[in-house]
Amino acid sequence: MISHVFDESKWQAMSIFAQMGNIGSEVGRAAKAFAANDTVSFDGAFRRALDLFDATSADLTRQKSPRLKEVLLARDQFTSQYFSDNPRVDSGLEAYFMYFAIAERMTR
Repeated sequence: MISHVFDESKWQAMSIFAQMGNIGSEVGRAAKAFAANDTVSFDGAFRRALDLFDATSADLTRQKSPRLKEVLLARDQFTSQYFSDNPRVDSGLEAYFMYFAIAERMTR
């Protein structure tokens, strides 16, 4: 297994739009790997997405931000789509994250 490391201080300096857009990239990678039945790639993308969700959640918790609830709900939907009685890829979840990436681009 390949270990990944990211700079949490740099992550926390990013806007919530950038954070969610980057989480969405991993969500998309996980979905693509799941659909292709590529368990190695799926596992890597799934774990990276969880790490990013957790880093964002920790930062929002410190800030006592009302956005925390939405991030945790998105994390729950992401994980439950793969670990339910009927695992499937929810294309709506990928679209949800795409809006954050678009919003980040518009703020530049």
